[in-house]
Amino acid sequence: MRIALLHGPNLDRLGAREPEIYGSLTLAEIDARVVELGRELGAEVAPFQSNFEGAFLDHVATLPAAVDGIVINPAAWTHTSVALRDSLAATGLPFVEVHLSNVSAREEFRKHSYLSDLAIGVVYGFGVESYLLGLRGLHSHLTAT
Repeated sequence: MRIALLHGPNLDRLGAREPEIYGSLTLAEIDARVVELGRELGAEVAPFQSNFEGAFLDHVATLPAAVDGIVINPAAWTHTSVALRDSLAATGLPFVEVHLSNVSAREEFRKHSYLSDLAIGVVYGFGVESYLLGLRGLHSHLTAT
């Protein structure tokens, strides 16, 4: 089993960017934890991050030939990108949307996601655990089908 782990804009700045909201772990530390859990579950996890929407969409387009499912923290693109929605839908792959912070308890614009209704699940508000719960949920979905 192979899982894509996708991170949207500004997540490369984790650890330094608003730690009171996003925590103190770096993206590399989050990736390491998710990759390790993947190993425990018998899945290979392939991380990818970009701040450039076009590059991100190009990467998503390659995924149907490469992975069985996606764990994605789309970051700001959650609330803005119809293009990302269309790209994920076009893959036909199951995906779980994750967020470090509790987006429902934040600014009004963060309460709308262009992706949630397409996702097999959404996990937010648990910091790095959101990623781990998302991976567990996706793994369970993939092994049940």
